[in-house]
Amino acid sequence: MKGKAGLVVGLAIGYVLGTRAGRERYEQIKGQWLKVWNAEPVQTQVDKVKDFAKSQAMALPSTLWESAVKVTQAAGAKGTPGQKLDAALKVGEDSADDVEKAAQTSAKAVKDAVDDAIDDASENGRGGA
Repeated sequence: MKGKAGLVVGLAIGYVLGTRAGRERYEQIKGQWLKVWNAEPVQTQVDKVKDFAKSQAMALPSTLWESAVKVTQAAGAKGTPGQKLDAALKVGEDSADDVEKAAQTSAKAVKDAVDDAIDDASENGRGGA
């Protein structure tokens, strides 16, 4: 958490100093930022987060597909048209809850991965692990 706060504070200070010091100083600050951003440890963490985000994003379509199949099966079940509609609506509500949970889980997992990557990059930048 300290690493994230430090990064935000550093960026804010850099922005303020850059705007006060003029274009030349801004270019110097930008150059330093690009050096940090393009550093191998930072890019390694960025790649990890990208890969993790892709894998988490792939979980959502499968949940959506499974939900659609369940609704279709419920609508095609035996019974009166009203019973079929009630069953499809019930399964649809349950499926919507499943999709929402999957989306929240994916979003949390990606956020956690980004936080970990920022922390790792901060530690690597200080000569740590």
